[in-house]
Amino acid sequence: MTRLVVVSNRVSIPEAGKPQAGGLAVAITGALREHGGLWFGWDGRVKQVPSNRPSVVTRDAIDYATLSLSKEDYDDYYLGFANEVLWPVFHFNLGAMDFRLDYVKAYSRVNARFAEGLTPLLQGDELIWVHDYHLLPLGKELRERDVRQPLGFFLHIPFPSFDLLRALPCHRELLEDLLYYDLIGFQTENDRHAFHEALVETFDATIDGDHVTCRGHRLRTGVYPVGIDVDEAIAEAEQAITQDPACQFQADLGKRDLIIGADRLDYSKGLVQRFNAIETLLTHFKHRRQRTIFMQIASPSRSAIPEYDELRRQLEGLAGHINGTYADIDWLPVHYLNQTYSHADLMGLFRAARVGLVTPLRDGMNLVCKEFVAAQDPDDPGVLVLSELAGAARELSGALLVNPYDVHDIASAIERSLNMPRDERRQRHRQMLDVLRQNSLLAWRQRFIDDLAHPPA
Repeated sequence: MTRLVVVSNRVSIPEAGKPQAGGLAVAITGALREHGGLWFGWDGRVKQVPSNRPSVVTRDAIDYATLSLSKEDYDDYYLGFANEVLWPVFHFNLGAMDFRLDYVKAYSRVNARFAEGLTPLLQGDELIWVHDYHLLPLGKELRERDVRQPLGFFLHIPFPSFDLLRALPCHRELLEDLLYYDLIGFQTENDRHAFHEALVETFDATIDGDHVTCRGHRLRTGVYPVGIDVDEAIAEAEQAITQDPACQFQADLGKRDLIIGADRLDYSKGLVQRFNAIETLLTHFKHRRQRTIFMQIASPSRSAIPEYDELRRQLEGLAGHINGTYADIDWLPVHYLNQTYSHADLMGLFRAARVGLVTPLRDGMNLVCKEFVAAQDPDDPGVLVLSELAGAARELSGALLVNPYDVHDIASAIERSLNMPRDERRQRHRQMLDVLRQNSLLAWRQRFIDDLAHPPA
């Protein structure tokens, strides 16, 4: 069986007694365990003089090879180019882009360093699967080191339209870097179409279905929507509601309806608009006062970037304003929690909620909305209110789709959700659960690996 090599910005090394970080990490380690393989990337540490030789440890028949970053590379590659240039552009937020030549140099330098560290670990008979926007040039760097194994790349975030992409000064170089992969996967057909359009507009590429011919390269593209482990999510939610914290929370809610949002603290998640929508709900649907609680969990994220710290302060101000305007002695409408909670706790909260509010301004997929659906009681499910600009909106037609910039649209969808008859809620939930099973995390993993391993003749 062909060995699998996974490359990502961060590597999740299992530790005894600690749960593995996230469903995606579980899917990747499952694939590595099945094929036998190596996971390569940054160890999350910043050192004054990091070694150029990766540290390798073995856990459960999987090799984990990791490099540390210097402070300069962390600042300029990770915080700089990846998260202050690529992230905002790919999420349609040009105003947040901070393009600097030092960032570009660090991005190229770290990708070259990754390729230099990985190449000696390759044995010659592997599938190499590279993940996400941090590593766009890695394929080219590996090819320049005479790596000839099949190279696949998967983009977890959206791919911007060409008019947005070309605002990025180095977009031509990044597009050309991607041509060195054999297979490039996207979350949605829209993302793939945007990539094809960029290649045609920039290089006059030829597109023939899944095949791209451009500047002497021939590659394939595909759509692989990331999913969740549905059965595991359902079991976790059912177990969570039997635990003391969830039972106590249900009792505290009483007859009030819970609206819940759970996101990483990021400007792409539409949190400001979401808070404004809650205020709109309480203003225009006065009967929801005293009867409704909105809980927003916003896990801390990238606090070294000024925009994220400013967003946290803005949300704290909005929560205080709404509570100061509408709260009563026995009722606080907004519960804003800038903390990280366990996955089990989140699944219990999702199970208790009548409305899941997932309204990113732009998202590659968004797995929170899928977990919310899986967490619901199928006999009496809550309703998902979902941004039409999230990749998941392409699959979850049973959700109430909203424009995340339109606070009145969001407020009206919440009101409709809380009034929705049980039979309609059950029908919508069944439809979405069927889609989740069809496009599960394991199906996503297997489809991509199969397509990389078995190219069409």
